[in-house]
Amino acid sequence: MANDAPWSVSKSAELYQIRGWGEPYYVAGESGQVEVHPNPNVDRKVNLFELVKDLRGRGLELPLLIRFSDILADRIKRINESFAKAIAEYNYPGVYRGVYPVKVNQQRHLVEEVVEFGRPWQFGLEAGSKPELLIALSAMQDTGGLILCNGYKDYKYIETAVLAQRFGKTVIVTLERIEELDIILKVSEQTGLRPLIGVRAKLTAKGVGRWADSAGERAKFGLTSSEIITVVDRLAERNMLDCLQLLHFHIGSQISSIIPIKNAMQEASQIFVELAKMGAGMKYLDVGGGLAVDYDGSKTDFHASKNYNIEEYANDIVYAIKEACEKSKVPCPTIVSESGRAIAAHQSVLLFEVVGTSDVVSIQLGDLQPNAHPLIKGLHETYAGIALKNVQEAWHDALQAKDEAISLFKFGYISLRDRAEVERLFWCCARKVGQQLKRMRFVPEELRDLEKILASIYYCNFSVFQSAPDCWAIDQLFPIMPIHRLDEEPTVRATLADLTCDSDGAINDFIDRDDIKHVLEVHDVKDTEPYVMGMFLNGAYQEILGDLHNLFGDTNTVHVRLSESGYHVSHVVKGDSVSEVLHYVQYAPENMVEKVRMQAERALGAGEITIPQMRLLMRNYEEGLANYTYLTVDE
Repeated sequence: MANDAPWSVSKSAELYQIRGWGEPYYVAGESGQVEVHPNPNVDRKVNLFELVKDLRGRGLELPLLIRFSDILADRIKRINESFAKAIAEYNYPGVYRGVYPVKVNQQRHLVEEVVEFGRPWQFGLEAGSKPELLIALSAMQDTGGLILCNGYKDYKYIETAVLAQRFGKTVIVTLERIEELDIILKVSEQTGLRPLIGVRAKLTAKGVGRWADSAGERAKFGLTSSEIITVVDRLAERNMLDCLQLLHFHIGSQISSIIPIKNAMQEASQIFVELAKMGAGMKYLDVGGGLAVDYDGSKTDFHASKNYNIEEYANDIVYAIKEACEKSKVPCPTIVSESGRAIAAHQSVLLFEVVGTSDVVSIQLGDLQPNAHPLIKGLHETYAGIALKNVQEAWHDALQAKDEAISLFKFGYISLRDRAEVERLFWCCARKVGQQLKRMRFVPEELRDLEKILASIYYCNFSVFQSAPDCWAIDQLFPIMPIHRLDEEPTVRATLADLTCDSDGAINDFIDRDDIKHVLEVHDVKDTEPYVMGMFLNGAYQEILGDLHNLFGDTNTVHVRLSESGYHVSHVVKGDSVSEVLHYVQYAPENMVEKVRMQAERALGAGEITIPQMRLLMRNYEEGLANYTYLTVDE
């Protein structure tokens, strides 16, 4: 970003790629703060930094998860309107009925909002387990509401699904394993009901990226071609072939390229028409999930991006199905998709505060003492001689001096004070070498990691394992940026560390225009104001996958909706208290209080603690059990 022009909000928008991943919902506002446009069709916005201050005034501390309900509504609308447009363009004689996979985010308020916002399009729900089926049956109140039952199933799961058809719902049980056919036939016989059945096919087509192996012939779920034929024959034997109404496939999550989708549609469409020609009552083709989210804003087939839009996705699906059905003179089915990530990711943003820093830049060069160790004298000379022409040589000298100091210290030849001085001088040399690298057109390979080595560490009030577990588990990239001070140039390069005492509780991979960068441009932290950062597009999977590492629990969560006067908070879900997370791991806080009190009484009797000290300890202990699991940062 070497440019003589003054820093601007526009430069920050370019730096953090917010136009790529954020539009139309998140923008860098002229005030230098991130603005949210939850409904792009109306001219109303929410200043994210001001919202934080407002919510703090209501007693809701950071870290804070904010769900923008209007964004959720807009995502559902966009998917449905894209398919409606494709259906009209290709004169497709069927309809689209999307479903939301409950596994993506099972939080009650969110699922209820999906049902509410999806009602104009008869949007349904997909359950991948027995508990999720129970959620779907409770949440989907509409007559004719579509519920798809996926995942491994036992007798009670299938029995519940079949009986729920009597509620006036369309509940389809998709066979994931051939063994489930016996169960569904037994349920049908014992209940006297004819089930609605689907089959999940194992396609040879695969997606791309880290989930590519979840599809294909050796996939965890699905039936092979021969198993599908077995299902057809056994249903035909029982005069139940009309019950087979749905074909489902899934080629992976976050499919960043449109090509695998086109390939899968060709294969799946052909399986569908073959089933119809064999006499099955085929009415639905479920294309599964996979509609990607552009996390880095590059609009490429990089695993954290996608090289297509929703309209292109819908067009390719509608076209492939219509072409196959017309060619075989088979009625076109209702098209179903399970685009959970594309629905839920954008509506959520995690906000957290920087509570401390560790900076190499703060290390200062001291004066050389006359009796200094030769290693120290040599490093002073190395530092003084660093120039553009000798950066590699100087770096080698500094590394050698540091390694030699460690070796000498181990054998007792230098003192701890001398070792500390060598380390301090080494970092001064590293910083000066790093400054020279900024002037070089080509950086030697061995020096390319120096920026990361010199990066500050920003300690942040959140848990990676609770709020962004995919960062740790699968190296997922989420857009991260400060939500204010965007009119100031960020002069610090940093990695982020969470509150857990785990070395994996850190984020050191960030989105970039080209690939991945290992430091994030941030501002210096001031004592006079909080420095608040946001992690965006994390509404899919993160909440339910989060764990209690170090017993950091759920964060405070609010649902924000637009109103005529600006916005209103429709739901508040308080984050876990210490007492609540202790219950999760089988502790009884009331017993813990009593055990500590008894120890305090013994200490008091032995004269080791005073009554005021005991009172203060017990008050802190009991208040600690009732408090938020995260740090309370004084403003």
